[in-house]
Amino acid sequence: MSNTSYNPYEIAQQQFDSVASKLDLDAATCELLRQPMREYHFTIPVKMDDGSTKIFKGFRVQHNDARGPAKGGIRFHPMETVDTIRALSLWMTWKCSVVDIPLGGAKGGVICDPRNLTEREQERLCRGYVRQLAKNVGPNSDVPAPDVMTNAKHMLWMLDEYETIHGSRYPGFITGKPVGMGGSLGRTEATGFGVIYVLNEALKNLNIPIENTTASFQGFGNVSQYAVRLYQQLGGKVVAISCWNETDKKAYTFRKLDGMDINALVSITDSYGTIDKEKAMGLGYEVLPGDAWIEQDVDILIPAAMENQITIENVNKISKQVKVITEAANGPTTPDADKVIADRNIFLIPDFLANAGGVTCSYFEQVQSNQNYYWEKDEVLEKLNTKMTSAFKSVYELSQSKGLRMREAAYVIAINRVAQAVKSRGWI
Repeated sequence: MSNTSYNPYEIAQQQFDSVASKLDLDAATCELLRQPMREYHFTIPVKMDDGSTKIFKGFRVQHNDARGPAKGGIRFHPMETVDTIRALSLWMTWKCSVVDIPLGGAKGGVICDPRNLTEREQERLCRGYVRQLAKNVGPNSDVPAPDVMTNAKHMLWMLDEYETIHGSRYPGFITGKPVGMGGSLGRTEATGFGVIYVLNEALKNLNIPIENTTASFQGFGNVSQYAVRLYQQLGGKVVAISCWNETDKKAYTFRKLDGMDINALVSITDSYGTIDKEKAMGLGYEVLPGDAWIEQDVDILIPAAMENQITIENVNKISKQVKVITEAANGPTTPDADKVIADRNIFLIPDFLANAGGVTCSYFEQVQSNQNYYWEKDEVLEKLNTKMTSAFKSVYELSQSKGLRMREAAYVIAINRVAQAVKSRGWI
């Protein structure tokens, strides 16, 4: 873990500035796009089960809605900061733009640890969050979704509160809902599958058969679990997975050089993505330090946890065998580490392209909810694959024709689309 302090919002702005300077954007457009248009900061009083009242701090940041309603998850995390939320709102705008769906970017969060809250306390927190924002979000303005440590149950509580306040049905207000209550089939798999859809497309262009590759993952939450599943179905071999252990307050890397059994691992993993260390050792897994995932002699690294995980302090530990890094997490690579990766000519698929499967399927859910008509799972995943591979091809072709890195090419496409929408609306 890095000892260097990185501010994700400053990183997001730095990434924007480095590309905007090459796009000949006017100063006003740059100033508008490099920061959020709106921010809401609020407190949420929650009656706890023991009769006491606890005050939680919440945020909702809307970066830009020129291309459509703002879209973005709500995360519950004890270390949440408004700068992280700001950064994620920017990345959501570019994410929706690069896959060309008619949505803008937003993000929300509450500083809390749901692992230390009962189910009823979590429900009261969810309902309190919506009460503070009910006038500022909605199916035609800002559509939330699950994120870190939130799930379908939380989304349904939020939807119920929103509908209670407004006195009608608004299934398109929020996505990531349970299937059968307005949720879309395929949404659970969407982000993880999307990561592998673009990875597979990249390997084809690099002339690397996926069945000949090995991979190491950081994180074992929903995204990583489904990415591992599809990667293995396509013939790849996973040899290492790192995840956080809340009991020990540290991360561990679990390694099995002859390949991992995803079903066995999931069976000993809790709802927050923590693999049971003792049971894993009983199944023959090596237990290594948390950062060991990045040092493995594999072809592919997939950071699928939190931001700022590949830094200047550990980037040089990446094995010479690594050919591809696929950023399944948001902002996992710091700019200084990014330069080292570029110098080593490692092919990097940037986060807001690689993990756009989640918001793409959220968009599909939004469309279905608003139409009150639902698609079959195969149809959802087929549409998702089409969207993700099409976006990858556009970014890859631009990177090749203009001599740009994939991150730069993705930003060029995304920023240009948003800038054009801003200008077309007459905002600038």
